[in-house]
Amino acid sequence: MDKFRMLFQHVQSSSESVMNGICLLLAAVTVKLYSSFDFNCPCLARYNALYGLGLLLTPPLALFLCGLLTNRQSVVMVEEWRRPTGHRRKDPGIIRYMCSSVLQRALAAPLVWILLALLDGKCFVCAFSCSVDPEKFLDFANMTPSQVQLFLAKVPCKEDELVRDSPARKAVSRYLRCLSQAIGWSITLLMIIMAFLARCLRPCFDQTVFLQRRYWSNYVDLEQKLFDETCCEHARDFAHRCVLHFFASMQSEMRARGLHRDSAGRGPELPQMPAPLEDLDGESRKAHLRAVSSREQVDHLLSSWYSSKPPLDLLAPPGPWGGGLSHRSPTVALGTRLSQYTDV
Repeated sequence: MDKFRMLFQHVQSSSESVMNGICLLLAAVTVKLYSSFDFNCPCLARYNALYGLGLLLTPPLALFLCGLLTNRQSVVMVEEWRRPTGHRRKDPGIIRYMCSSVLQRALAAPLVWILLALLDGKCFVCAFSCSVDPEKFLDFANMTPSQVQLFLAKVPCKEDELVRDSPARKAVSRYLRCLSQAIGWSITLLMIIMAFLARCLRPCFDQTVFLQRRYWSNYVDLEQKLFDETCCEHARDFAHRCVLHFFASMQSEMRARGLHRDSAGRGPELPQMPAPLEDLDGESRKAHLRAVSSREQVDHLLSSWYSSKPPLDLLAPPGPWGGGLSHRSPTVALGTRLSQYTDV
């Protein structure tokens, strides 16, 4: 159990590496899906382009949406973009950096699918077989335009009787496949060159803005994660106190009514009242959680967190947040502490 807890904590503290792992996993799943997909072109002039382009673009769109859904930073980015300003101004540069990071990871699997489809060539041949210029091939000289269109629509289906063992079909298929592979390799080379230039030229420029945006984008993610963890901790402690309060009230009620008396007429020896919560040690002594002790206070705390994030200044004078933002001792309008168990 401890190993699973340590693994979970590592996953939470390494969100960037986890997102990279999910990105690679989606890319691997993409390769597996494409290799196991059974491609069957309809070989009809009206539907070839629709089927080919649909197979080339629809799965990448689905994979792109899956990449956005599995990336936690996409939700954090939207929340940061739409949140009220409150005591903390919104930096568009941080939102652009987070958007760029999310898009880079989400586009990995779709690009893998598109490149595989282009290098394989089947989708491209099916989609553009009817768009080939017949004048480039001598075999169509003796055919009427309607026969040419019917023949070109049957090019992806090499087992069809009309085009079986036809040199013209092989020529058109080879032409389109070579064109598809040329486009695929060109895109691959362009991406490699862009990545190489970005990696080599970035150290040549001032890194101050990049480091600032990277730091604050990680901060926004960690801050929301720590707030959620603190809320879970408070909910558990709050439920524990409510249950103890219920048992204590029932004990007082039983004493007042004189219930469960024994044969000698004496009331049963009531269990000893639990020690006051303030006297308990360990995790239960967190005053910053215990001070919020009613539903109205919890609702006000959550509303204040959403509508007015604390300022990013640990040395700020006492105000509505009692001294600015600190994950060690922040306070809310009710004078209650929020979190004291972690640092950023």
